[in-house]
Amino acid sequence: MIIGGKKHHEVLWIALFLLPNTLLYTIYTIAPAVMTAIYSLFDWNGFQASGTFYGIRNYIELFHDNVFFQSLKATFLFMLVVVPLRFLISLGFGLLLNSSACKFRSFFRTLLFLPVVTTGAIIGTIMIMIFDPSHGPVNIVLGKLGVLESGTNLLGSFDTALYTSGVIWTWKWMGMSLIYWIASLQSIPSELYEAAKIDGASVFQQFFMVTAPLLKQFAAIIFVLTVSDSLRVFDLMLTLTNGGPFYSTETIELFIYHMAFTDRVPRLGYASAAATIFALIFCVIAIFQSLIKRSREEA
Repeated sequence: MIIGGKKHHEVLWIALFLLPNTLLYTIYTIAPAVMTAIYSLFDWNGFQASGTFYGIRNYIELFHDNVFFQSLKATFLFMLVVVPLRFLISLGFGLLLNSSACKFRSFFRTLLFLPVVTTGAIIGTIMIMIFDPSHGPVNIVLGKLGVLESGTNLLGSFDTALYTSGVIWTWKWMGMSLIYWIASLQSIPSELYEAAKIDGASVFQQFFMVTAPLLKQFAAIIFVLTVSDSLRVFDLMLTLTNGGPFYSTETIELFIYHMAFTDRVPRLGYASAAATIFALIFCVIAIFQSLIKRSREEA
């Protein structure tokens, strides 16, 4: 009885400490998600006390909306561009900055991580000046090298805006993947590399025979996390292009924002339907991520 009472007392203390976090998570995450799903069934502009029940007509209209499908296309094209870039470049930097031969490793790690802690709005504002077609340093350098014609607007062209935004996003968030890679690389015993060197293995042979096989489980998780991050580009894209030109950078998040707040007649119900679909896509990726993590842990 004493043991049982002690366990009951511990459970009460655990519940007490979890209560604030549970309440905050319910108020700011679960409740808004549920209300968004409910609003998606109404024709509501957000200003009236209540809207007209629409059923699934918002969803039907979405699947006939060319701008919505353009936002889906822009979102997944952006993901296809930035995920390999961030994944591979951060791996390269991770290998370099984890090497004992690299001097000033701490300095370069900090330098690459600084953009991560800088807000997307600030990054976007600075990059607009850097990529300015008239006197931005990028255009001046590339123009002198003959890569670009003078006055090329990389963030204002339909053909280049999404890819330029992708390069900027990759640079901003590369430091986060870099931390993952360095932590993964440091989990590999140094004795394996010493044994490989004794056997006469070159640097490339060490990577393919020692590093790569032991990084597989970490690489899968980092890859899925990178995919998840690539779907959340609202603040940076809003500042850089605001979805233009001609919806070429109108990701799902920007589509939802424009429909809910910036249209001449705001359509909160319609935007909520788009947000619900986006949430379902995100849930599929999260489930996929958890399955990969579980399979790797079991392996």
